[in-house]
Amino acid sequence: MTLRTLIVMLGVAGLASLPHGAAQAQAQAEAPVLITGTVADEATRAALLERLRSVYGPARVVDQLSVGTVSTPANWSAYVGRLIGPNLRLVKGGQLKVDGNSVSLRGDVLNEAQRQQIAGDIAANLNPTYTVNNGLRVQASQQNVLDAALADRIIEFESGKATLTPAGTAVLDGMTAALQKIKGVKVEVIGHTDNAGSRAGNLSLSQARAEAVKAYVVAQGIAAESIAVSGEGPDRPVADNRTPEGKARNRRIEFKVIQ
Repeated sequence: MTLRTLIVMLGVAGLASLPHGAAQAQAQAEAPVLITGTVADEATRAALLERLRSVYGPARVVDQLSVGTVSTPANWSAYVGRLIGPNLRLVKGGQLKVDGNSVSLRGDVLNEAQRQQIAGDIAANLNPTYTVNNGLRVQASQQNVLDAALADRIIEFESGKATLTPAGTAVLDGMTAALQKIKGVKVEVIGHTDNAGSRAGNLSLSQARAEAVKAYVVAQGIAAESIAVSGEGPDRPVADNRTPEGKARNRRIEFKVIQ
């Protein structure tokens, strides 16, 4: 009999075994790592669990391993243990799957350098009898997620005020969905104005508008502590203030990933 597939799920949100309340919120911020499948003996099971817990911490590892009648390639436990290294933490929402001497890894990483680094680690830790399918994907950057959601649209306010218009809240509904995708990342909301009027007045208005944007997205479920605000007034124009079109472009809200 060959090995039943061993699967390590790298970040599985919403497992039934998660605790409730404040502990649940903390656990979901660091999504659990589930290990499941059947191994040949208790020593192998203990070794794999110890390895996972050393990499991810005991609290994150959810054990669903079984011991049964299976056969494995020579030194299988040692080879699999080598796959569970610190760089595996770079993979988000993925899966390490080992079936005998067939290995596959999928999930998201931040950049191509990480993808190549993890692939190199796997190749270095296995002998030539193993086949590897590297299904890692380079994740769109967190800033790109926000930029794509805003897509050069203007978050509109009533003239001279920090009151959002219906068109402005419609844009923010899309931004709220984008913020949900990068939950756990801190974002700064930055208000900007054109150069009409006093600098002091524009600084105050840009700050108030940034605060209004934060209040709106927080009311939609975004954690208040994940949003910082600032007002830059007229100090950072992106277009010529001598034209109406330029002034309109300079009156804007910017979303910037800061952590």
